[in-house]
Amino acid sequence: MAEPPQTGRSGRADEPEFDWLYGTRRKDVGSRQPRQPESGRPDQDPEPTRVLPTMSRPTGSPSAARRPTAAAAPPPRPSARPRRRFRFGWVKIVLALWLVFLVAVPLWAWSQVDKVRTDPGGDRPGEQPGTTYLLVGSDSREGLSREEQLSLGTGKGEGRRTDTIMLLHTGQGPNLLVSMPRDSLVEVPGYGTTKINAAFAYGGPRLLVETIEGATGIRIDDYVEIGFAGFVDVVDAVGGIEICPQEAMQDPQANLDIAKGCQEVDGTVALGYARSRKTSSLGDIDRARHQREVVSAVGSEAASPWSALNPIRYLRLADAGSNSLRVGKETSMLSTLRFAWAMTRVNGENGLTCGVPIVDLAVNWDQERAEELFGLIIEDHTEDVTRDLCGASGLRDQ
Repeated sequence: MAEPPQTGRSGRADEPEFDWLYGTRRKDVGSRQPRQPESGRPDQDPEPTRVLPTMSRPTGSPSAARRPTAAAAPPPRPSARPRRRFRFGWVKIVLALWLVFLVAVPLWAWSQVDKVRTDPGGDRPGEQPGTTYLLVGSDSREGLSREEQLSLGTGKGEGRRTDTIMLLHTGQGPNLLVSMPRDSLVEVPGYGTTKINAAFAYGGPRLLVETIEGATGIRIDDYVEIGFAGFVDVVDAVGGIEICPQEAMQDPQANLDIAKGCQEVDGTVALGYARSRKTSSLGDIDRARHQREVVSAVGSEAASPWSALNPIRYLRLADAGSNSLRVGKETSMLSTLRFAWAMTRVNGENGLTCGVPIVDLAVNWDQERAEELFGLIIEDHTEDVTRDLCGASGLRDQ
């Protein structure tokens, strides 16, 4: 019997065999059993399809798959920014400590200042615009050794008297510093007409305030007193001051021997210059002018930026001030600081300095001109003060 014709994958006899192309095993159509070759092994595709091994695709950008693997990069260099931050941090710490120092020193100094009672009570002038300070230079020898008394030419005087009496007014107009010669003849409550400094000797700050308010009509808002030793220390703390005597001055009682003209002096010479009154024909009048000159010079030096930038000078100035000052119990620390600032602005360019108007060297006040000057202070109109009312000596023609 003849064998039936062989068929392709579709089972049709006329279709060619494509198993060699698809690589599939040949199967019998009827039984679908694998056809065994004569060797007994399954048919193999003579040209099997080659399949490349699978590889995992790298994550990230498409270009990352094409980037060749590089050797491990060295660790990045540390940035310089942390070092700058570190330095800036130290700067902030230093500035903070400096601010604490600037605030702590005045607070400490204020705690050392003596407070005295100055309110006289009774019938006083009412509140007035602006602020009027009473500045007193005491000749107290408290705190001075015998050697210091000799070197300063202060003698051994007992008690507490005053060689310097000044009014400082601040307000809307220019600052005004007015000297009242210690020999000025005024009415002292309970003691009649006598020298104005007797009020301080008899009743201290309270009687002096009452005397001045009664004689001028000006209300005293705050009281500041400085002694001999403290004055010398303050001048030395600011590094000395410049004075400009109009003539050579020799005064053995004040330990003073200076030439004519502007010159730098220390605290000892400055004190002698402010105290001497026997080297001038105007006596106490010229002494008051020298006192205003010295006080103004101290204020100008104290206001220098170097006073705050130099910690040693800043501390010495605060210490000298605290050891030399007495203030009224009603005078606050803020008022005292305002007083110190105002004293830097009475040098003739930023303020006015003068003696109370007088008619003679006795010393009798010129009531008409004095009352006009006092009225402008009471009304806080210092911008209207004329040269006739505010002269260096207080005399009309000087």
